[in-house]
Amino acid sequence: MVPEQLIAGRTSRAIADSVEAAVEAGQLAESEPLPSVRGLAARLGVSPTTVAAAYRDLRLRGVVTSEAGRVTRVGVRPVSRAQQYGSVGPGVRDLSDGNPDPEMLPDIAAMLRRMELPRFLYGAPAVLPELAEIGQAQFADLPAVLRTNAGPLAVVGGAMDGVERVLAARARPNDRVAVEDPGYPGVLELVRSMGMVPVGVALDEDGPVPSSLASALAGGVVAFVVTPRAQNPTGAAVGPDRARDLRNVLYDHPDVVVIEDDHASLIAGAPHVSICTGRPSWAVVRTTSKVLGPDLRTGFLLADPRTARRVAERQLVGAGWVSHVLQHLVVRLWSDDDISTGMRLAADVYGARRRALLNGLAERGVAARGRSGLNVWVPVPHEVPVVQALQSRGWAVRAGEPHRMHSEPFIRITTSTLAAGDADRLAADVAAVLGRSQRTRLA
Repeated sequence: MVPEQLIAGRTSRAIADSVEAAVEAGQLAESEPLPSVRGLAARLGVSPTTVAAAYRDLRLRGVVTSEAGRVTRVGVRPVSRAQQYGSVGPGVRDLSDGNPDPEMLPDIAAMLRRMELPRFLYGAPAVLPELAEIGQAQFADLPAVLRTNAGPLAVVGGAMDGVERVLAARARPNDRVAVEDPGYPGVLELVRSMGMVPVGVALDEDGPVPSSLASALAGGVVAFVVTPRAQNPTGAAVGPDRARDLRNVLYDHPDVVVIEDDHASLIAGAPHVSICTGRPSWAVVRTTSKVLGPDLRTGFLLADPRTARRVAERQLVGAGWVSHVLQHLVVRLWSDDDISTGMRLAADVYGARRRALLNGLAERGVAARGRSGLNVWVPVPHEVPVVQALQSRGWAVRAGEPHRMHSEPFIRITTSTLAAGDADRLAADVAAVLGRSQRTRLA
């Protein structure tokens, strides 16, 4: 059926519900154009205002996207994590999930057994003073001009929760948001689900390419979500020269809020160089997930005073606060001498494992990238055959497709659990698979 035949209703709610039902049933595909407001109104016998209201509600829910003067289209639906990562067969080493090494995370159960938790009631401070002190210390490496002019520290439910809260505070449905391409799929899904339009910014090993960011800004974006180091999937890290160039590109766009998703700060293996310096609208998000465990869902958000106020006000009337039990647990874990020592060593261990694979690939003439973080990016001619061939050799790696908008094909290899001997064997297998793929393509 054509889209016009799938849409019905006499009220804006009924029309919106029929569109959403068709999307959920797979009858309307991603990016498929919908009828014009006036055309659909004439067919349904309702006013254009009714159809426009239905389309507006759909945009608010992220079901459709549209820009002024352009066609309304079905949005890209979020993919479940299970679908993204797929299943790994028996005997296959899983290097596809982007997780930290479980062996390097603290024993949370043991800490919980030793803890005595007070009873937290309504009216308690949203952020425990002890955790606020830890959070402020995590931002000690930011330029003094940012720390001095920041609003109150916020505790959020992880890095993505922080990014979402800033976008909700500073952007609206239908706004354009600059994102990295390739980038973290969660950011793409988040932007689209909020009814916003992602605009890709190309990357190299130093992070966002200034000319690509300039093009995105020229198209009218209201926010820029950037990973300053440990970029997922490429491992890019922004250095001083690149940060200066990006700040220069952003200078004529003071209303654009820059959101730095510094999710792997403590284990990135590269210093944080901020592009927020000197900007009136900015936010930096950091999290405990990579060193204490993803399930703790605890992160820190520092932002300009207006953004911080908006985030705090919305959090207050919504979730209210991040669980004080989780906050208390983070404080205890962070204050434990043995755990603190392990956190300081983690960056070195992860860096050594990442470099071992990069060196092995370089020795075999395989192009790869991974200056920081937990992942190595390898360009490939075609993703699926390479992923399948490596799985047949005992390695599960990630196809780049969920990360990409317009960038070229690649695979992502998570190196967090990769011992030195395994790295050499994997590098040999990648070289063999890519050599065969290249020969097949040339033939």
